[in-house]
Amino acid sequence: MAENARLETKLISVDPLSPSLREIQLAAKLIRQGEVIAFPTETVYGLGADATNALAVRKIFEAKNRPQDNPIIVHVASIDQAKQCVVEFPPLALQLAERFWPGPLTFVLPRSEYVSSEVTKNLDTVAIRMPAHQVALSLIEQSGVPIAAPSANLSGKPSPTKAIHVMQDLNGRIPLVLDGGSTLVGVESTVISLIHDPPILLRPGGITLEELQAIIPEIVVPPDFSSDQPISPGMKYKHYSPETKLVVILDGKDRPVAQIDSIGRANGGQPLILCTNPRHRHDLMSILVGKTPKEIQANFFSSLRILDEASYDVGIFEGITFEGAGLAVMNRALKAAHDIIE
Repeated sequence: MAENARLETKLISVDPLSPSLREIQLAAKLIRQGEVIAFPTETVYGLGADATNALAVRKIFEAKNRPQDNPIIVHVASIDQAKQCVVEFPPLALQLAERFWPGPLTFVLPRSEYVSSEVTKNLDTVAIRMPAHQVALSLIEQSGVPIAAPSANLSGKPSPTKAIHVMQDLNGRIPLVLDGGSTLVGVESTVISLIHDPPILLRPGGITLEELQAIIPEIVVPPDFSSDQPISPGMKYKHYSPETKLVVILDGKDRPVAQIDSIGRANGGQPLILCTNPRHRHDLMSILVGKTPKEIQANFFSSLRILDEASYDVGIFEGITFEGAGLAVMNRALKAAHDIIE
């Protein structure tokens, strides 16, 4: 860790729609050399390394201070590359890939020996997806290998949706950050297990449950999204938490403004209301996270980081619906919360 702390981190801007081949090749060379770099995807920024190189993958865990039993998603640039990473790519996986890839949907499938066991922490399964971002796809293609990549933040912190968030957490710990601007989806990918019949939703994310149910009506939705023995990233540890205390009010979007402000005052100090109802007019300091679940999803992690950047004493998040994009938002909010008000 001390060695990582002495690194000089370069920040290079890239066009998110048409990245320069020169910049991508620079990053790809680092990947082939066994280094880790940060790059944008449509969900959040990823911290990537060669998924076939055990030593490179270990650097991800070191840079993030990531728990050693928490597996990592593998990112691919084609279905053929995905098939290299798994023992079997079943018909349902192909059907889902044709519908949602490139995009924020991750499958858990049996792992092939091509993928390092460091990625999966010795599990016989691997989580795999194809990102819908030209920088990410170009990086994978130029690297010539699948790229293992969790979110590019210190473990437990809010996931990064801008390059500046990556620099706040990992400056001096990695050699390169590709800055492709703000991510569009704003939360991590949806993860489903295809090793179970029927498939199981392991983590809500950029693809909604309703979109999946249109193809897999029988998909199993657990009562919560946690496990003592994770087979997927994001299932075991507390995630996404700002240092500032975060209070989540269930159905806060539909509560009276006076009630929300009262909760803010009751927590003492300088509160910031993370407002999700554009009709609310708060007496306390507030920011509008978004007007719709999709907007709130895109802005949620950035809003959490504002709490720490501006030195507020408490953040009050107005909870939203658990339907559509709201399920992923509330999943992250409840994992990040220090206190939940029903």
